[in-house]
Amino acid sequence: MRICPAGNGLVVVIAGLTVLAGCSDEPPPSSAPSPTDAPPASTRPAEPAPASANLAPVAVHVPDDLAQAPLDQPRQALIPEGWTMSVWARIPKARLAAWTPDGALLVSVPSSGQIVKLTPKAGAAPEQSTLLDGLDQPHGMAFAGSTLYVAESDQIDAYDYADGNAVNRRTFVDGLPDARSSDLRGAYAHALKSVAVGPDGAVYFSIGSTGNISAADRDADPPRATIMRIPPGGGPAEPFATGVRNGTGLAVAPDGSIWTAVNNRDNVPDPNGNVDVEYVNEHPPESLARLTPGRELGWPFCNPDGGPANLPFIRDMSTNSDGSRMDCAALPPVEQSMGAHAAPLGLSFTSGVLPTPYEEGALVGIHGSWNRQPPRAPEVSFFRWRDGTLGDQQTLVGGFQADDGSRWGRPVAAVTGPDGAVYVTDDYAGAVYRLVPPGR
Repeated sequence: MRICPAGNGLVVVIAGLTVLAGCSDEPPPSSAPSPTDAPPASTRPAEPAPASANLAPVAVHVPDDLAQAPLDQPRQALIPEGWTMSVWARIPKARLAAWTPDGALLVSVPSSGQIVKLTPKAGAAPEQSTLLDGLDQPHGMAFAGSTLYVAESDQIDAYDYADGNAVNRRTFVDGLPDARSSDLRGAYAHALKSVAVGPDGAVYFSIGSTGNISAADRDADPPRATIMRIPPGGGPAEPFATGVRNGTGLAVAPDGSIWTAVNNRDNVPDPNGNVDVEYVNEHPPESLARLTPGRELGWPFCNPDGGPANLPFIRDMSTNSDGSRMDCAALPPVEQSMGAHAAPLGLSFTSGVLPTPYEEGALVGIHGSWNRQPPRAPEVSFFRWRDGTLGDQQTLVGGFQADDGSRWGRPVAAVTGPDGAVYVTDDYAGAVYRLVPPGR
């Protein structure tokens, strides 16, 4: 591994990972629905999360010049009473989002290797431009002052953000695993990576597992299924949390703690060792966890169970049936959860921007299931922040899935903007929505 702080030329080499100075096993997203990727039909309505209240169906406003499929016909969203929702921009396969210091919204597009910049214009559509191009599946983005970190599939880069441009690129971490890694030979289900910067300047990034229950990931170099940490000023990247199957959501909470939203495994056997559809539909819940040094989230030997809050771990009957691989009962419980196969992707925190009861909490883009019967519905979820932890899941934006299981959108991320609105990316509809509370 080669290490140096972002601002100097010190170089140190430690085998495998080079440091200088992101879902479930689902098919790649499409920018619009097609017969081949439509979810299976269901006769059960998509219900909001149990803690949700005062939601109403509202027509999504679509400007004429943005009314391409699947937004070329009327769509309704389920949002808090008195709020409005409109299509703000169209970006095919839009993924994660981050605000720049000068008030523009950056959207990553892994499929095209771009970071797209949306500059708000008063009373008009945002100006759309390309901030960065030619990257390897860029996904997560994070600012530390005027420094922009971008997570590519095989490295983390740092840029100076100045005068609306990203300049002075330097590679902060390289040698990360992706489908081109020689030992993986193209078999890598979770190549997309996310990045966050702690209040002390430490940089955190995710490395997803290669597959559903690929236990060899834990012994790889660098280890996969981890959240990695680089100390302030640079240094070796070390595992901060392990057993994190796919921690695509990665963000800093109001108290400075690091949280991750995790896509847990599919097709888990029941306690008798049988793979039963009814059991698989509800197990294991997806995790929303506070990370501390050395936190262990169990994968692939232990799975969270129960919920919605303070979930204990139980043995995975396909990898740890006798408990010899890991003592699941000894693991600290997971703070919060979502339904099994919900596929949480983007995670952000908001504080002092939105009205009550959304004034402080976490926003999670729920992509929705790809292989569950009936399908788990996509939505934007809100988890209220209180006393250093998160309350139960609430639906902030729903209505993307019809009663028959068909969908017109799949949220990826939601971030609050400097104007007091919530901006939601959708890689299925290829859109960025603007969700506006009353009086904004």
